[in-house]
Amino acid sequence: MNTQFLDGKAMALQIKDEIANEVRSLTAQGHRAPHLAAVIVGNDGASMTYVASKEKSSHEVGFTSSVYRMPETTSEAQLLETIEFLNSDPDIDGFIVQLPLPKQINEQRIIDAISADKDVDGFTPVNVGRMVLGEDCFVPATPMGICTLLKRFGIETAGKHCVVLGRSNIVGTPVANLLSRKGFDCTVTMCHSKTKNLKELCLQADILVVAIGKPEFVTADMVKDGAVVVDVGIHRIPDETKKSGYRIIGDVKHSEVDAKCSWVTPVPGGVGPLTIVSLLQNTLKAYHKREKK
Repeated sequence: MNTQFLDGKAMALQIKDEIANEVRSLTAQGHRAPHLAAVIVGNDGASMTYVASKEKSSHEVGFTSSVYRMPETTSEAQLLETIEFLNSDPDIDGFIVQLPLPKQINEQRIIDAISADKDVDGFTPVNVGRMVLGEDCFVPATPMGICTLLKRFGIETAGKHCVVLGRSNIVGTPVANLLSRKGFDCTVTMCHSKTKNLKELCLQADILVVAIGKPEFVTADMVKDGAVVVDVGIHRIPDETKKSGYRIIGDVKHSEVDAKCSWVTPVPGGVGPLTIVSLLQNTLKAYHKREKK
Protein backbone atom coordinates (compact mmCIF):
# COMPACT_ATOMS: atom_id res chain seq x y z
CA MET A 1 0.00 0.00 0.00
CA ASN A 2 1.42 3.38 -1.05
CA THR A 3 0.47 5.32 2.08
CA GLN A 4 0.13 9.10 1.78
CA PHE A 5 0.19 11.50 4.70
CA LEU A 6 -2.41 14.18 5.44
CA ASP A 7 0.27 16.75 6.28
CA GLY A 8 -1.49 19.19 8.59
CA LYS A 9 1.67 21.19 9.19
CA ALA A 10 2.15 22.09 5.51
CA MET A 11 -1.59 22.72 5.06
CA ALA A 12 -1.67 25.02 8.12
CA LEU A 13 1.21 27.10 6.73
CA GLN A 14 -0.63 27.48 3.43
CA ILE A 15 -3.86 28.64 5.13
CA LYS A 16 -1.93 30.99 7.44
CA ASP A 17 -0.40 32.60 4.35
CA GLU A 18 -3.88 33.10 2.89
CA ILE A 19 -5.10 34.70 6.16
CA ALA A 20 -1.97 36.89 6.48
CA ASN A 21 -2.44 38.18 2.91
CA GLU A 22 -6.05 39.09 3.67
CA VAL A 23 -5.10 40.86 6.92
CA ARG A 24 -2.32 42.81 5.12
CA SER A 25 -4.83 43.91 2.51
CA LEU A 26 -7.31 45.00 5.22
CA THR A 27 -4.77 47.01 7.21
CA ALA A 28 -3.37 48.57 3.99
CA GLN A 29 -6.88 49.92 3.37
CA GLY A 30 -6.87 51.52 6.81
CA HIS A 31 -8.95 48.87 8.62
CA ARG A 32 -7.96 47.55 12.03
CA ALA A 33 -6.57 44.01 12.37
CA PRO A 34 -8.79 41.17 13.69
CA HIS A 35 -8.43 40.64 17.46
CA LEU A 36 -8.41 37.21 19.15
CA ALA A 37 -8.32 36.94 22.95
CA ALA A 38 -7.81 33.93 25.20
CA VAL A 39 -8.58 33.42 28.90
CA ILE A 40 -6.55 30.87 30.84
CA VAL A 41 -7.23 29.98 34.48
CA GLY A 42 -4.49 28.22 36.44
CA ASN A 43 -1.22 26.63 35.30
CA ASP A 44 -2.19 23.48 33.38
CA GLY A 45 0.88 22.67 31.25
CA ALA A 46 -0.96 21.51 28.11
CA SER A 47 -3.32 24.51 28.27
CA MET A 48 -0.43 26.95 28.62
CA THR A 49 1.36 25.40 25.62
CA TYR A 50 -1.82 25.57 23.55
CA VAL A 51 -2.54 29.22 24.45
CA ALA A 52 1.08 30.20 23.70
CA SER A 53 0.75 28.51 20.32
CA LYS A 54 -2.49 30.40 19.58
CA GLU A 55 -0.81 33.68 20.55
CA LYS A 56 2.19 32.97 18.27
CA SER A 57 -0.06 31.98 15.34
CA SER A 58 -2.19 35.12 15.81
CA HIS A 59 0.88 37.32 15.55
CA GLU A 60 2.14 35.39 12.50
CA VAL A 61 -1.00 36.26 10.51
CA GLY A 62 -1.10 39.88 11.71
CA PHE A 63 -3.92 39.56 14.27
CA THR A 64 -3.99 41.48 17.52
CA SER A 65 -3.76 38.97 20.36
CA SER A 66 -4.57 39.30 24.08
CA VAL A 67 -4.20 36.69 26.81
CA TYR A 68 -5.96 37.05 30.17
CA ARG A 69 -4.13 34.90 32.72
CA MET A 70 -6.06 34.23 35.94
CA PRO A 71 -4.88 32.34 39.06
CA GLU A 72 -5.97 28.77 39.89
CA THR A 73 -8.02 30.18 42.81
CA THR A 74 -10.22 32.35 40.53
CA SER A 75 -13.90 32.07 41.45
CA GLU A 76 -16.68 31.42 38.95
CA ALA A 77 -18.05 34.92 39.58
CA GLN A 78 -14.67 36.50 38.77
CA LEU A 79 -14.38 34.53 35.54
CA LEU A 80 -17.96 35.44 34.54
CA GLU A 81 -17.05 39.10 35.12
CA THR A 82 -14.09 38.78 32.72
CA ILE A 83 -16.33 37.13 30.11
CA GLU A 84 -18.87 39.93 30.43
CA PHE A 85 -16.07 42.44 29.83
CA LEU A 86 -14.85 40.55 26.72
CA ASN A 87 -18.41 40.15 25.37
CA SER A 88 -18.90 43.92 25.48
CA ASP A 89 -15.41 45.03 24.34
CA PRO A 90 -15.89 46.42 20.80
CA ASP A 91 -12.21 45.82 19.95
CA ILE A 92 -12.37 42.05 20.45
CA ASP A 93 -13.76 39.95 17.58
CA GLY A 94 -13.52 36.53 19.19
CA PHE A 95 -12.25 34.90 22.35
CA ILE A 96 -11.81 31.48 23.87
CA VAL A 97 -11.83 30.29 27.47
CA GLN A 98 -9.21 27.55 27.68
CA LEU A 99 -10.53 24.25 29.07
CA PRO A 100 -10.26 22.43 31.44
CA LEU A 101 -11.12 24.89 34.22
CA PRO A 102 -10.38 24.42 37.97
CA LYS A 103 -12.95 22.30 39.81
CA GLN A 104 -14.61 25.25 41.61
CA ILE A 105 -15.86 26.54 38.23
CA ASN A 106 -18.81 25.07 36.30
CA GLU A 107 -17.55 24.76 32.71
CA GLN A 108 -20.98 24.71 31.07
CA ARG A 109 -22.04 27.86 32.93
CA ILE A 110 -18.93 29.60 31.59
CA ILE A 111 -19.51 28.41 28.00
CA ASP A 112 -23.16 29.52 28.20
CA ALA A 113 -22.02 33.04 29.20
CA ILE A 114 -19.90 33.58 26.06
CA SER A 115 -21.55 35.70 23.36
CA ALA A 116 -22.40 33.46 20.37
CA ASP A 117 -21.01 36.18 18.06
CA LYS A 118 -17.57 35.94 19.70
CA ASP A 119 -17.59 32.19 20.37
CA VAL A 120 -14.77 31.26 17.97
CA ASP A 121 -14.42 27.87 19.72
CA GLY A 122 -17.99 27.03 18.58
CA PHE A 123 -18.98 25.64 21.99
CA THR A 124 -22.01 27.76 22.94
CA PRO A 125 -25.50 26.20 22.65
CA VAL A 126 -26.37 28.74 19.91
CA ASN A 127 -23.46 27.71 17.67
CA VAL A 128 -23.90 23.99 18.41
CA GLY A 129 -27.61 24.30 17.56
CA ARG A 130 -26.87 26.15 14.33
CA MET A 131 -24.30 23.52 13.35
CA VAL A 132 -26.78 20.66 13.93
CA LEU A 133 -29.35 22.51 11.78
CA GLY A 134 -26.76 23.06 9.04
CA GLU A 135 -26.93 26.86 9.48
CA ASP A 136 -24.08 29.36 9.36
CA CYS A 137 -22.12 29.15 12.62
CA PHE A 138 -18.70 28.91 14.23
CA VAL A 139 -17.66 25.26 13.95
CA PRO A 140 -15.48 23.84 16.78
CA ALA A 141 -11.82 24.09 15.79
CA THR A 142 -10.71 20.42 15.77
CA PRO A 143 -13.72 19.08 13.77
CA MET A 144 -13.32 22.02 11.38
CA GLY A 145 -9.62 21.15 11.01
CA ILE A 146 -10.47 17.52 10.19
CA CYS A 147 -13.00 18.63 7.55
CA THR A 148 -10.45 21.07 6.07
CA LEU A 149 -7.83 18.31 5.78
CA LEU A 150 -10.24 15.93 4.02
CA LYS A 151 -11.52 18.63 1.67
CA ARG A 152 -8.19 20.23 0.74
CA PHE A 153 -6.47 16.91 0.14
CA GLY A 154 -9.36 15.88 -2.12
CA ILE A 155 -10.36 12.81 -0.08
CA GLU A 156 -13.53 11.30 -1.56
CA THR A 157 -16.22 11.29 1.15
CA ALA A 158 -19.61 11.03 -0.61
CA GLY A 159 -21.31 7.74 0.23
CA LYS A 160 -18.28 6.52 2.20
CA HIS A 161 -18.72 4.80 5.58
CA CYS A 162 -17.10 6.97 8.23
CA VAL A 163 -16.61 5.51 11.71
CA VAL A 164 -15.96 8.03 14.51
CA LEU A 165 -14.42 6.70 17.74
CA GLY A 166 -15.37 9.02 20.59
CA ARG A 167 -18.47 11.09 21.35
CA SER A 168 -17.11 14.18 23.12
CA ASN A 169 -18.77 17.54 22.50
CA ILE A 170 -15.39 18.91 21.42
CA VAL A 171 -14.55 16.39 18.66
CA GLY A 172 -16.57 13.18 18.21
CA THR A 173 -20.14 14.48 18.20
CA PRO A 174 -19.56 17.58 16.03
CA VAL A 175 -17.34 15.80 13.48
CA ALA A 176 -19.91 13.00 13.11
CA ASN A 177 -22.55 15.66 12.45
CA LEU A 178 -20.44 17.60 9.94
CA LEU A 179 -19.35 14.57 7.92
CA SER A 180 -22.95 13.36 7.55
CA ARG A 181 -24.02 16.71 6.07
CA LYS A 182 -24.34 17.82 2.45
CA GLY A 183 -20.92 18.54 1.03
CA PHE A 184 -19.33 15.54 2.77
CA ASP A 185 -22.26 13.09 2.52
CA CYS A 186 -20.69 10.28 4.57
CA THR A 187 -22.69 7.52 6.22
CA VAL A 188 -21.53 7.92 9.80
CA THR A 189 -21.33 5.45 12.69
CA MET A 190 -20.37 6.91 16.05
CA CYS A 191 -18.73 4.53 18.53
CA HIS A 192 -17.89 4.97 22.22
CA SER A 193 -16.94 3.03 25.36
CA LYS A 194 -20.24 1.09 25.42
CA THR A 195 -20.18 0.08 21.73
CA LYS A 196 -20.30 -3.66 21.08
CA ASN A 197 -18.34 -5.27 18.20
CA LEU A 198 -16.10 -2.20 18.01
CA LYS A 199 -13.38 -3.98 16.04
CA GLU A 200 -15.88 -5.24 13.43
CA LEU A 201 -17.31 -1.72 12.99
CA CYS A 202 -13.83 -0.19 12.60
CA LEU A 203 -13.02 -2.77 9.92
CA GLN A 204 -16.01 -1.50 7.89
CA ALA A 205 -14.72 2.09 7.89
CA ASP A 206 -13.62 3.75 4.66
CA ILE A 207 -12.73 6.75 6.85
CA LEU A 208 -11.81 6.19 10.51
CA VAL A 209 -11.70 9.23 12.81
CA VAL A 210 -10.08 8.33 16.13
CA ALA A 211 -10.75 10.68 19.06
CA ILE A 212 -11.04 8.19 21.91
CA GLY A 213 -8.30 9.60 24.17
CA LYS A 214 -6.43 6.31 24.66
CA PRO A 215 -2.79 6.02 23.54
CA GLU A 216 -2.29 3.67 20.55
CA PHE A 217 -5.81 2.23 21.00
CA VAL A 218 -6.34 1.46 17.29
CA THR A 219 -4.17 -1.39 16.04
CA ALA A 220 -3.66 -2.90 12.56
CA ASP A 221 -6.31 -5.60 13.06
CA MET A 222 -8.97 -2.84 13.42
CA VAL A 223 -8.24 -1.09 10.10
CA LYS A 224 -9.20 -2.29 6.63
CA ASP A 225 -6.75 -2.05 3.73
CA GLY A 226 -6.92 1.29 1.96
CA ALA A 227 -8.80 3.14 4.74
CA VAL A 228 -8.30 6.85 5.46
CA VAL A 229 -7.31 7.21 9.13
CA VAL A 230 -7.52 10.52 11.02
CA ASP A 231 -5.84 10.38 14.44
CA VAL A 232 -6.99 13.17 16.77
CA GLY A 233 -5.22 11.81 19.86
CA ILE A 234 -2.20 13.48 21.42
CA HIS A 235 -0.35 12.00 24.39
CA ARG A 236 3.00 12.78 25.98
CA ILE A 237 4.92 9.60 26.77
CA PRO A 238 8.16 9.76 28.82
CA ASP A 239 11.16 9.04 26.57
CA GLU A 240 14.68 9.59 27.87
CA THR A 241 16.18 9.34 24.38
CA LYS A 242 14.47 12.61 23.46
CA LYS A 243 15.88 16.03 24.37
CA SER A 244 12.46 17.08 25.72
CA GLY A 245 12.23 13.93 27.86
CA TYR A 246 9.03 12.80 26.13
CA ARG A 247 7.61 11.84 22.74
CA ILE A 248 4.17 12.50 21.32
CA ILE A 249 1.93 9.62 20.27
CA GLY A 250 -1.68 9.44 19.11
CA ASP A 251 -4.73 7.21 19.60
CA VAL A 252 -3.52 5.05 16.68
CA LYS A 253 -0.57 2.63 16.75
CA HIS A 254 1.07 4.16 13.68
CA SER A 255 4.01 1.72 13.59
CA GLU A 256 1.59 -1.00 12.44
CA VAL A 257 -1.44 0.88 11.09
CA ASP A 258 0.13 3.34 8.61
CA ALA A 259 1.13 0.63 6.11
CA LYS A 260 -2.55 -0.37 5.69
CA CYS A 261 -3.84 3.14 4.96
CA SER A 262 -4.34 5.00 1.71
CA TRP A 263 -4.12 8.25 3.69
CA VAL A 264 -3.25 8.84 7.36
CA THR A 265 -2.58 11.84 9.60
CA PRO A 266 0.83 11.84 11.28
CA VAL A 267 1.09 12.56 15.03
CA PRO A 268 2.30 15.19 15.68
CA GLY A 269 1.77 17.32 12.58
CA GLY A 270 -1.64 16.07 11.45
CA VAL A 271 -4.84 17.45 12.96
CA GLY A 272 -3.14 19.64 15.63
CA PRO A 273 -1.85 22.46 13.39
CA LEU A 274 -5.26 22.69 11.68
CA THR A 275 -7.01 23.15 15.04
CA ILE A 276 -5.22 26.45 15.65
CA VAL A 277 -5.67 27.56 12.03
CA SER A 278 -9.44 26.88 12.31
CA LEU A 279 -9.55 29.21 15.30
CA LEU A 280 -7.88 31.92 13.20
CA GLN A 281 -10.38 31.31 10.36
CA ASN A 282 -13.28 31.61 12.83
CA THR A 283 -11.82 34.86 14.21
CA LEU A 284 -11.53 36.32 10.70
CA LYS A 285 -15.15 35.32 10.06
CA ALA A 286 -16.24 36.98 13.34
CA TYR A 287 -14.29 40.11 12.36
CA HIS A 288 -16.07 40.37 9.00
CA LYS A 289 -19.47 39.84 10.64
CA ARG A 290 -18.76 42.62 13.18
CA GLU A 291 -17.43 45.00 10.53
CA LYS A 292 -20.59 44.47 8.44
CA LYS A 293 -22.72 45.40 11.44
